[in-house]
Amino acid sequence: MAGRLDGKVALVTGSGSGIGRASALAFAREGAKVVVADVVVDGGQETVRLITAAGGEGLFVKTDVSKAAEVEALIKQTVATYGRLDCAYNNAGVEGAFVSTTEYTEADWDRVLAINLKGVWLCMKYEITQMLQQGGGAIVNTASGAGLVGVVGLSAYVASKHGVIGLTKTAALEYAKAGIRVNAVCPGVIQTPMIARLTGSRPDLGEALVAAEPIGRTGKPEEIAEAAVWLCSDAASFVTGHAMSVDGGYVAQ
Repeated sequence: MAGRLDGKVALVTGSGSGIGRASALAFAREGAKVVVADVVVDGGQETVRLITAAGGEGLFVKTDVSKAAEVEALIKQTVATYGRLDCAYNNAGVEGAFVSTTEYTEADWDRVLAINLKGVWLCMKYEITQMLQQGGGAIVNTASGAGLVGVVGLSAYVASKHGVIGLTKTAALEYAKAGIRVNAVCPGVIQTPMIARLTGSRPDLGEALVAAEPIGRTGKPEEIAEAAVWLCSDAASFVTGHAMSVDGGYVAQ
């Protein structure tokens, strides 16, 4: 049975672990050649190893998405290697400090916004430029349930993820007639290194996060990956500008 992305070239940022790694593996399983981008070399290389071990094809490119020159080089290397870019999943992100708004330092605020929001914009800037040249493509951005509601103690993260949703909707409208679809996924509490960092010294926080999920459990990275693959596939050909919650019902409360 043919994969949903046979013959496609996909890029996944932040794919050295967590949702990004699960998504890179899912894109490869569905037949795409996958470019793995991450600032952490060991994690990115391990993701490529897992892709090739499963019979897929992948390439790792070390990339800091907050730096325009590195993002531009990433897209150029993708096209130089595989000839085009059909699907892009802009997933790289950080949670930032877990403190109240007034306790946030300017340096921490700038770092979170640079990676989570500016990074998504930079990726789209160069991805869309390439997709316009080749006649279309599909982009998915990782937002968050925190892009739809507030979360106490995560002001920079929440602001950045609200921004990702606004950026997604705007780009979707700007390039709809050019054959480029742009959507976002909004994960709930997912079993990732990010959540592990937040709850590592706060077992009570971990319990509270699980209790907040109507479905009664945390999500798996693979469950977000399935949404990203679907949004990039032809099955979602009439879907653009959408912020899809994959959150166990969290924002429905």
